[in-house]
Amino acid sequence: MRFIGAGTRPDTEITVLERFWTLPNLVTVLRFLGIPLFVLFISQDRYGSAFLTLVAVGCTDWIDGYLARRLNQVSATGQWLDPVADRLALIIVAATFVVDGIAPAWLILSIAIPDAVLIANSLLLFRGNPDLPVSIVGKIRTALLLLGAPLLLLDRVEGFDQHWLEVSGSAVLALGCIGHVVAAAGYLVAAWRKYLHQRGQVPAGTGTGHAP
Repeated sequence: MRFIGAGTRPDTEITVLERFWTLPNLVTVLRFLGIPLFVLFISQDRYGSAFLTLVAVGCTDWIDGYLARRLNQVSATGQWLDPVADRLALIIVAATFVVDGIAPAWLILSIAIPDAVLIANSLLLFRGNPDLPVSIVGKIRTALLLLGAPLLLLDRVEGFDQHWLEVSGSAVLALGCIGHVVAAAGYLVAAWRKYLHQRGQVPAGTGTGHAP
């Protein structure tokens, strides 16, 4: 089964829609609305409910992209809404984990600091979004973070307090954070190459053209 780029129809030309209300965008909005619910459950020590909410949030990250490609409902809004929702969700989940003592501070630092650098770089060079496609490293990074977080949280659920869950979750999250830093570095290189190319200082096609 194809997970990266799932739903792509090779015989169909993708048309970018201008309208907001598409089924994939609705799924994206519902995913983001699940994050405050997750934080509420954590604050009430309802780790079982928080775990289920986090799993649902992670699944919809794959579902909205699949629906957009399968139904040919790729939209201009969805192209920026989906990554923004993903990034905010990751930061809020990581911060909640650290505040609650589920994960150490390196989790939020390794996500928030690269993101802050990327935002500052984008504003400096492009006054906004540099419009670079997501890289394979970025997609794998996101998958690792979305897998590691529920694993680590499951250790807090009554009846699932197994040491191997904590170790596995921490290991997967660590790999995801390393991937986040690597993807961020690749994004910086691609962004600068695109900027220099637009200014006519480097030949066309020398940039990687990928974002994290």
